[in-house]
Amino acid sequence: MRFYYDREVQIIKVAGMSSSNNNGYVLICPDTNEAVVIDAPGEYEKLVDQIPNGISVKNLLITHGHRDHIASYEQMRVVTGHMAGIHELDEINLSPLRADFYLSAGDIIKVGNIDLKVFHTPGHTKGAVCLLAGKHLFSGDTLFPGGPGYTATSGNFNQIIYSITNQLFELPDDTNVYPGHGADTHIGQCKKEYAIFTGKTHSDDICGEVQWLNS
Repeated sequence: MRFYYDREVQIIKVAGMSSSNNNGYVLICPDTNEAVVIDAPGEYEKLVDQIPNGISVKNLLITHGHRDHIASYEQMRVVTGHMAGIHELDEINLSPLRADFYLSAGDIIKVGNIDLKVFHTPGHTKGAVCLLAGKHLFSGDTLFPGGPGYTATSGNFNQIIYSITNQLFELPDDTNVYPGHGADTHIGQCKKEYAIFTGKTHSDDICGEVQWLNS
């Protein structure tokens, strides 16, 4: 577990959840003790056990509908009082379950005194979203240290690059990035790595697991 605190937000990160090594997050408003959980990987108890006593979890927010991020959706939905959100385009992955509300571009989710902004960032999936609280970005599988999330086609790759460069790279360089798997990074570092990638020639059909520095 890692714990982040900058006076305005508290973030609990639990890594290594399930065989896919997912990250799960709890975002807490220190003024009100209200919180949201971000993503619902398997082994959800690892995350629930780290929620401090006295914290009121209001919502479950899903960054995208791939199985490893929704494996414990039903259980975590109960923990959050049946208030779970996902983008409408990825809701089909929850079937036969449903979302309690949808996450759409520009939405503001209130977490106590924190405004959590929704970015729709398709490419990895049609309904992928990222969530921003101040200078803390929860990027799901859209952006990682060293590259974008997996894309199945060149069209998807172009789409995720557009999502990253036209939305996420507009954020300040010191914005922290908390991805759905692995280590953290920040926007400034991602931009430097991407600049190296754009300085090279690539195939028109590029897709898959693309690394900025090695592709």
